[in-house]
Amino acid sequence: MHKHIDWDDPGADSVLQYFANNPTGFDEPRPGDILSARHEGAIVRVKVEAYVDGTSIGEVAAIISADNGRRLKSHGKLALGDTVRLPDASRALEPRHGTDDDEVPDDEGA
Repeated sequence: MHKHIDWDDPGADSVLQYFANNPTGFDEPRPGDILSARHEGAIVRVKVEAYVDGTSIGEVAAIISADNGRRLKSHGKLALGDTVRLPDASRALEPRHGTDDDEVPDDEGA
């Protein structure tokens, strides 16, 4: 049985909104695909086992702190390994965490 989760609204990170503006490349999720969503501010990755009527059913493969990118074993009532339902409307693009390579040297552009 799956665990009921109230997913955060993806807002500007909505996968559906992104593909509404960029229609090429959107496919229905298949078993084995990894999808992302937000739950209580954390980033949640779900490994798809099935897809039915606009909803993916799968296992929580990762829970990541949005603040620092740190991996968590649980967050709120959600834990690694839980089976959840993830509607397409709740899917979110992954945020980009900066790296040292992203920094611009002080003398660049001077």
